[in-house]
Amino acid sequence: MQKLNELFSGGGDGDETNDGFLEDGSKGLCSLSTTQRMYGFAASLAAGFLLMFLSMIVFSIPIKFALLFTFGNVLAIGSTAFLMGPEQQINMMMDPVRIYATSIYIGCVVVALICALLIHSKILTLLAILCEICALIWYSLSYIPFARRMVSEIMIRLCDTEL
Repeated sequence: MQKLNELFSGGGDGDETNDGFLEDGSKGLCSLSTTQRMYGFAASLAAGFLLMFLSMIVFSIPIKFALLFTFGNVLAIGSTAFLMGPEQQINMMMDPVRIYATSIYIGCVVVALICALLIHSKILTLLAILCEICALIWYSLSYIPFARRMVSEIMIRLCDTEL
């Protein structure tokens, strides 16, 4: 675990006052050790992937599929809060570069849950889940430098109707 912490902190130069990436948000009411953070991250990510996998089993029942898939997504994205802390996670989500992607993703999650729980419409639920997947991909691309620009240019070239 020490080597992993040194990797995230930028190397072990012997400076004890330099906190690592995993230790930045550990000051507070609910501070966790580095090992506990890694276990929390792994457990939350595994639970999210398990729910997403289970949602594929009940794909023919769109309401159960939407619930399992949406909660799996939220758990998987929320798992990174164990690594960097909830405050840093929210700050990164609200960064001007990805504020629109975050808002659209959260909106799609809410719409998918409303369609599944309140409206009980299979078609609207599947449409909302499709929008949620697209929003999740766009949100995830915001963490990779120039990825959204590259995908946009590829889509423009693929969908260009001029000969």
